Amino acid sequence: MVSTNLRKQFIALAWKRVRPGSGSHRDFLESRTWKHPVTNLKQIVQQTAFVVVGGIATRLYMPERTTLDLDILVLAEDAPLLYRELQQANSQQLGILSIGGTTWQLPDRAILDVIESGEPWVEAAIEKPVWSPDGLPIIALPYLVIMKLQASRVQDIADISRMLGGADEETLAEVRTVISIYMADAVEDLESLIELGKLEYEKQ
Repeated sequence: MVSTNLRKQFIALAWKRVRPGSGSHRDFLESRTWKHPVTNLKQIVQQTAFVVVGGIATRLYMPERTTLDLDILVLAEDAPLLYRELQQANSQQLGILSIGGTTWQLPDRAILDVIESGEPWVEAAIEKPVWSPDGLPIIALPYLVIMKLQASRVQDIADISRMLGGADEETLAEVRTVISIYMADAVEDLESLIELGKLEYEKQ
């Protein structure tokens, strides 16, 4: 896969350039905030199970990044019900996602990307969310790592490294288990990203 090759190239380049403790201050790296408002999707979607993914989901696992994009993940079989709920709330469909899903404009004019998937891990990810301070179901870290490994864009790989670098050993064990089950070919890359992440947190 092209994404797998890009991921390996990025990791190899990072190992050439990385220095312990380089980059942001540790206090910033360890900060976890939820300052920027997020559309209360639970007021619109009340019947369909979903989890928030993407940049907003990373807020629970690394320093908050300003983003106005709201991305959610649903089971492919549940997507028709979700779309009916969005239409009933006067949301407008704007387009189709190349990865599977649709883009919508919500009544408050926020943009929502709905990612549909029938992959084996998605049901578990939706059934076991982590809850945000304002009550949104957020995808748990192991499954967020899967999504970012599959995408393997530069930002996704950087996010994985930073999120895992600040994770405790119990959480890392959970991530390793999930990746070994659903993405066994990425286990070696995962370990490299964990080590790169930990180096960022080290004091200079």
